[in-house]
Amino acid sequence: MSRTPAARTALRICPLCEATCGLSLTVEDGRVTGARGDRHDIFSRGFICPKGASFGELDADPDRLRAPLVRSGGQLREASWAEAFDAIAARLPPLVAEHGPDSVAVVLGNPNVHTMAGALYPPVLLSLLRTRSLFTASTLDQMPKHVSSGLLFGSATAIPVPDLDRTAHLLLLGANPVESNGSLCTAPDFPGRLKALRKRGGTLTVVDPRRTRTARLATRHLPIRPGADALLLASLAHVLFEEKLTGLGALEEHVEGVDELREALRDFTPEAVAPACDIDAEDIRSLARELAAAPSAAVYGRIGSSTVEHGTLASWLVDVLNVLTGNLDRPGGALFPLAATDRAPRPPGPGKGFALGRWASRVGGHPEAKSELPMAALAEEIDTPGAGRIRAVLAVAANPVLSAPDGDRLDRALAGVDFMVSVDPYLNETSRHAHVVLPVPPPSQSPHFDFAFNALAVHNQVRYTPAPVPLEPGLMDECEIHARLVLAVCGMHGQDPSALDDTVIATTLGKAVADPSSPVHGQDPDAVAARLTGRTGPERRLDMMLRLGPYDLTLQRLLERPHGIDLGPLKPRLPEVLRTRSGRIELLPAPIAADLPRLRRALSERPAGLVLVGRRHLRSNNSWLHNVPSLNGGSNRCTLHVHPADAQRLGLRDGEPARIAADGGQVTAPVEITDAVRPGVVSLPHGWGHDRPGTRMSVAAAHPGANVNQLLDGSRLDPLSGTAVLNGFPVEITPLAPSN
Repeated sequence: MSRTPAARTALRICPLCEATCGLSLTVEDGRVTGARGDRHDIFSRGFICPKGASFGELDADPDRLRAPLVRSGGQLREASWAEAFDAIAARLPPLVAEHGPDSVAVVLGNPNVHTMAGALYPPVLLSLLRTRSLFTASTLDQMPKHVSSGLLFGSATAIPVPDLDRTAHLLLLGANPVESNGSLCTAPDFPGRLKALRKRGGTLTVVDPRRTRTARLATRHLPIRPGADALLLASLAHVLFEEKLTGLGALEEHVEGVDELREALRDFTPEAVAPACDIDAEDIRSLARELAAAPSAAVYGRIGSSTVEHGTLASWLVDVLNVLTGNLDRPGGALFPLAATDRAPRPPGPGKGFALGRWASRVGGHPEAKSELPMAALAEEIDTPGAGRIRAVLAVAANPVLSAPDGDRLDRALAGVDFMVSVDPYLNETSRHAHVVLPVPPPSQSPHFDFAFNALAVHNQVRYTPAPVPLEPGLMDECEIHARLVLAVCGMHGQDPSALDDTVIATTLGKAVADPSSPVHGQDPDAVAARLTGRTGPERRLDMMLRLGPYDLTLQRLLERPHGIDLGPLKPRLPEVLRTRSGRIELLPAPIAADLPRLRRALSERPAGLVLVGRRHLRSNNSWLHNVPSLNGGSNRCTLHVHPADAQRLGLRDGEPARIAADGGQVTAPVEITDAVRPGVVSLPHGWGHDRPGTRMSVAAAHPGANVNQLLDGSRLDPLSGTAVLNGFPVEITPLAPSN
């Protein structure tokens, strides 16, 4: 008689949002049959959200691709791994040789930062391919913060995060972490941390045009006019100067440009700003005074204040306020995390600084930011004839047909490229155009380490989880897929993929031993490499990064502590993190000063009609999770939120369809009448529109929703960062007769 294998428990860090919660998985017969929060996880302490609870269902999705697809005779068919990489090696190197590396666009989606492979291999691909045609999800989300941090601190990755567990006053703008779980601020159980803030007598101020679940927890909710966040922040800074409430404290010796900033913000009085923000001038003054008087305070802004016309200015002003109140780099304020794989601390001093616009896109002339071009410009770079046209696309975990403006144009453009490769577990709205699709294995069959999110965590810690389930026969390890892709694209097809990791290790250690601030300075790089442990090349690279990091850690120590290692609360790190040319915080950088006249003009601008904002769902993450049955339904719906007064004026009825029209086109969505949005504002969620033919996502296709980004034509961009304006743009709403 055969015996059913006993269930076992395995640990896995959740890869489904930025909270990085620890999961305890139940594994039976090689399948994940349950998921709950890991109570012993040193960071998440057992917290879990509906996304994490659905881990097993996502992992076993029958629509996931189990074999590579290769286009033949215009159709995609299953192929062997060898055939797939042979096809890439046969097509891409000759194309690069004929048209140059810029003819190949590398498109990186948000899921890359949630995997080890996505963190380790795209940088290698870009360094070897040497293309300037890089497009990522950052210009649909967070690039304004990278740009403002680069200009202020000299490094685009020096992003301070609010010290949630110790602050006395938290000001949130355009953020709904109760449903999103946070962004650029890695914090398991964000809702619980906000409740703890209120319980200890702290103040939570939420600025949002919607009464979100986060706003319902707030001490004060200010329903701002969408897109006016930079004006509000500028006015708060103005009040601090006007009423002599600034107090830099320990920052005094590290800051320059205070007097110039005071003069630059002279026109942004509360009285001038109030009509544009739709917030009372006295409320603005009260908020500024409370921030200045709080024992500690932190200002934090995200999507709603970032993906707007003044996104970089808003991101800059967030940290300007943290500086002016003396709350940057102090406990309870906004601090710079120190991740276990960060470089060991270096002596403070001037750096190279941060530059914008080192090159520009061919068609629209959009300046690069952080070596990236705007995702909104991808379609025109493909479909506009002429020298330098993009002819091939490498899309890694990216679905820009849904996530970028004017998906219809991009859809047509991708259909006409000479060659396209998608690394994706699904045949979705973007990957359906590929000539080769390389499917990654389910997340249970991959190890996990959070390179990016540990550098944004509200508490310093480190965790690593090996793959809880062995790799399924016929599938290829995700890191090996990436390594073989690099080799095939860059003319090294057929080499052992482990040689790529060895090369990275040798190059990194060669630089480290010559660096006086490195822990291995002066040592023999071959001897250091020989001490590295790990079963695979990626694990050896992780071990190397831990050894070169600030905490004297090794991979073996992490393996011995499966629930993680607590590295302590955030600590002040200035001036160590500063890499500006002056070695100081440059409070009024030239590109910012040059953009302020545009913000002044906004003082007199008023939208004539309705404007649209997006919204997040707790059980969704962009377009990722719409194929998981348990996450698709209930309140997780693609409806148009409309205020009752606007609905009555426009003749809209609850549950009936309406047409939404804007610059880029029109979509249809059912109306949901609610006073959770302020008058003059409507809301439609991001990531939907699963109605295109040729995909293989059956659950998503059954509930397609409307692609809100089709309302945009890509012309609305924040000029400093190239980020698409996805919030606060004008729309026209008309009722439609319900279909019979």
